[in-house]
Amino acid sequence: MDPNTLAKAFVDHYYSTFDTNRPGLANLYQDGSMLTFEGQQFQGAQNVVAKLASLPFQQCQHSITTVDCQPSGPAGGMLVFVSGNLQLAGEQHALKFSQMFHLMPTPQGSFYVQNDIFRLNYA
Repeated sequence: MDPNTLAKAFVDHYYSTFDTNRPGLANLYQDGSMLTFEGQQFQGAQNVVAKLASLPFQQCQHSITTVDCQPSGPAGGMLVFVSGNLQLAGEQHALKFSQMFHLMPTPQGSFYVQNDIFRLNYA
């Protein structure tokens, strides 16, 4: 599978899971994974998912505008940069966001999130 197809499949899976079952994201992270969310850092799958589950909204819908990817290093990793809109339930205007994932291969042939950086984009 070419990197762009893989990145799009990952992005579709990640945001679909985020929007419908945030705790289900846990299997995408490992103990060494790190999330930087609006400048706050969290390490380990349990801490990352706890942060995502604690966000002050239950229902949301991501709509993706762009997905860019690059191969990363000899281990077969991949950088994935996403921009889009985040519509919160009950809010009139969507929030713009950017998110970067550093994906690393697993021995089983799939990928996990080694690094995840999320920022809202304020106009």
